[in-house]
Amino acid sequence: MNISSYSFGQIIIDKKEYNSDVIIYQDRIDSSWWRKKSHSVTIEDIADILKKQAETIIFGTGFYGMMKIENQVKEECAKRGINLIIEKSGKAVQIFNESNQEQKVIAALHLTC
Repeated sequence: MNISSYSFGQIIIDKKEYNSDVIIYQDRIDSSWWRKKSHSVTIEDIADILKKQAETIIFGTGFYGMMKIENQVKEECAKRGINLIIEKSGKAVQIFNESNQEQKVIAALHLTC
């Protein structure tokens, strides 16, 4: 999968436009990702991601970086040996495009604030 464009509130993945937060798996895109606490990612919010046994999870925390990743998420990823990358969404998109062919990468991207 390739992200060709990201701007506040919009992302284009493989020529399809999305206007809501997304999770990009190896084989599909979940465009209905919503968190229990809106701007905070809890372990419950990533249950499906953890089932996929990714080598790397990239969190895009929004255009301004307002979304936070709770410590429990960081600890669980470390326990499972998952490389965790947390960046503003613009940088997260760049990292995803550079690394998604090399390893099993999942990106969870907040598109707005």
